[in-house]
Amino acid sequence: MLANGMEVSFKKMRKYKKTENLCEAEVLYKVPYYKFCVKTGVEVKMSEQARYIFSKGGLSRKDFSIQFRGDRGINYIPIADTRELYCFEDITISTKLLNLLANSGVLIHFFDYFGHYTGTFYPKNHLVSGSLTIKQCKAFTEDRMVIAKAFVSGIAANIYFLMYHYYRHGKKELKEYIDWLRADIPKLLGKQINIKQLLMIEGTIWARFYQTFKVFLPEDFVLNKRVKRPPDNPINALISFGNSLLYAKTLTQIYHTHLDPAISFLHEPGESRFSLSLDLCEVFKPAVVYKTIFDCVNNRKLNVSKHFSKELNYCILNEQGRKIFIKAFEDRMNQVFNHPVLKRKVSYKTAVKLDAYKLIKFITEGKEFSAFNMEACK
Repeated sequence: MLANGMEVSFKKMRKYKKTENLCEAEVLYKVPYYKFCVKTGVEVKMSEQARYIFSKGGLSRKDFSIQFRGDRGINYIPIADTRELYCFEDITISTKLLNLLANSGVLIHFFDYFGHYTGTFYPKNHLVSGSLTIKQCKAFTEDRMVIAKAFVSGIAANIYFLMYHYYRHGKKELKEYIDWLRADIPKLLGKQINIKQLLMIEGTIWARFYQTFKVFLPEDFVLNKRVKRPPDNPINALISFGNSLLYAKTLTQIYHTHLDPAISFLHEPGESRFSLSLDLCEVFKPAVVYKTIFDCVNNRKLNVSKHFSKELNYCILNEQGRKIFIKAFEDRMNQVFNHPVLKRKVSYKTAVKLDAYKLIKFITEGKEFSAFNMEACK
């Protein structure tokens, strides 16, 4: 349908809002370092696998590299050490580059003005498996509740571990909640319930979790009510942005397995969404998204007046705030821990893929599926 070389424009839903920008393409690394281009005056922060683009411009192919052309010059991104691109501004992409990205298995994630995930360029999956897809569908019809309960159990366990840290450091107001997570949730999950009842339990876990924020976060970041589209205060903005990043990161990990991302178990499979990514990333929100948020807020890395844009009916991270949060998010994803089964150090990013592999083992071999547990990995 598209002629070779034709330009494809991915436009944001909101008109571009001009801001002062010191760099054309900023990307993040495990061990961050900066490279300064004398020719263009562009400062680029490099990453081994994830590239974040914060400026308007065009992406095209130059030999076997990704060329980004912006107002202040040109940057080249090696395709060999790139796994995914994150675009937060209006970007024009050539189909020659899309062909290169597809052949290299590189995904592009797009976000709107509010930082919400809007879509992904998802290349043809070279790991697609018809036989596994059939078994995955069979697992949905026969074992959905078993898998879904494992996800909810993992959510509760990881929130407990996160909250227990604050309880140990003097926040005794959390005792009732963490006792409920430890004692009552396993009993509720042990009952004969349907998927709607399970989702109500999950919703209650998160609702009570949000109510604890006032215990250990400064007043500027207190959550009165969870508001998503658009977020209405700084803490809602952080939660929405962090969840969007984790969803996209999880989708990339699923792409490199044989799983079908549209067939989920906890969340209802639906149209136009990769619902399995919602399932897998839900368990990692306490360990990655909320741990990152709490660290950024309590260590004063983010400031309400400096790093957020507040309008009449919404609040979002500004460009500087997004860069600070993404840096902390990437650091957390690449942080390693001792894996209790593998007996070696793995990162949280790898742990997401390991959960996908465990799900495959359950689907194909009937091995018990247990979601990621922070307490077992401490």
